[in-house]
Amino acid sequence: MQRLVGAVLLIAALLLQGCGDSRLEPLSENAVILAFGDSLTVGVGTSAEQSYPAVLGQLSGRRVVSSGVSGEISAQGLKRLSAELARVQPNLLILLHGGNDILRNRSTTELEGNLEAMISLAQQQNIPVVLLGVPEKRLFSDAAPLYAALAERHNLVFIEDLLAGLLRQPAMKSDAVHLNARGYRVLAEGIHQVLQEEGAL
Repeated sequence: MQRLVGAVLLIAALLLQGCGDSRLEPLSENAVILAFGDSLTVGVGTSAEQSYPAVLGQLSGRRVVSSGVSGEISAQGLKRLSAELARVQPNLLILLHGGNDILRNRSTTELEGNLEAMISLAQQQNIPVVLLGVPEKRLFSDAAPLYAALAERHNLVFIEDLLAGLLRQPAMKSDAVHLNARGYRVLAEGIHQVLQEEGAL
């Protein structure tokens, strides 16, 4: 199991887009990270204390605010984000959204547009965005290509296939589309590693 977890984290590191110079400013000890998304951010499949934002907070020593809504589609997330940015005033946004659009076969063009608008909302306020790829609705699928396109267009720190890799492992899942406590911990560990490599921590 340890080798399996190590392999997932290694893949996440290798797939970082634009590896090289650090692209994130160091987060102070008082910095706030906003984890924004749907049920994967809520931590459906485990307890709130074992969700990825909670574990990331423990690993990073920073305050990580979990802002997830189960079942939310990207259009709803876009409507919600502005108020959340104003409420939380984060120093970094982790965006993991779009899974419900994909599961419901909604327009990928609409999904990409909504995610782009979310990214723009944050960047207009000088809030760096870390984007996580969400897999397509196929068995053993990699992240939907629109995520890589968004990351390239906006020069984002991009964690492409960490989630997809976890969802391919039954031992990491609580059901077909959600992780279990171990899966969320590995997700948090992978994000934490990226934040370290990109200079935030």
